[in-house]
Amino acid sequence: MQNKKLDSLIASADIEFDLKAVFSRAWEMYKSQALMNFSFMLLLLSLQGMVVLYAPQFTLVYSLVLAPPLYTGFFLVANKMSGGEKVTYGDYFMGFNYWMLMFSIWLIGQVLVSLGLILFIVPGVYLAVSYMFAVLFGIFGGFNFWNSLEYSRKLVSRNFWQFFVLAVILVLVNVVPAGLPFLFPSGGVIFALWICVSLPVSFMVIYVIFEDLTRDVFSEEEKVSEITHV
Repeated sequence: MQNKKLDSLIASADIEFDLKAVFSRAWEMYKSQALMNFSFMLLLLSLQGMVVLYAPQFTLVYSLVLAPPLYTGFFLVANKMSGGEKVTYGDYFMGFNYWMLMFSIWLIGQVLVSLGLILFIVPGVYLAVSYMFAVLFGIFGGFNFWNSLEYSRKLVSRNFWQFFVLAVILVLVNVVPAGLPFLFPSGGVIFALWICVSLPVSFMVIYVIFEDLTRDVFSEEEKVSEITHV
């Protein structure tokens, strides 16, 4: 049933969103748990920094094994915020409950994107943008890694250029400030503080759009699931 509703959504619905409204909602989400969002992102930056500085040979392992479930925590927290549920610091680590799925989506997704970039560049960019919802489809849709990647690609393809603009904005917001350390001595600190806000907000932007576009599909599935378990 879920697959049919998704197929119907992708085939017939108008896939569009208001960028200003989406960023505004994501910002409100971030502010509602600002201290925990900031501190968790700071923890991730510290962890990544230690790996790069003291164990660079394990950087790839960290990127594939630990980073996926850790960053997925922002999606899970955003889901709880959206539902008006209480958020605890432990919720940010709940991505490890989906470790194998996250690992598969990130690994296969990155391999396909890399191949696309190496061979023709344009296909790689297309896939990089198209897979932005893959993790969300895996977690909240209950799909395996391949169906998660495919449903994300199909959904984004319905209005690719607006999603492409969104991706460019998110990249600019998070990557351009990385040049600050080269401009002045305190630039590194400013960039770290900036990324502790901008990156969590970026994850929440993606979540908000996903929730809005798939609300009818997955809310119905949740109702059926609740009735089944009563």
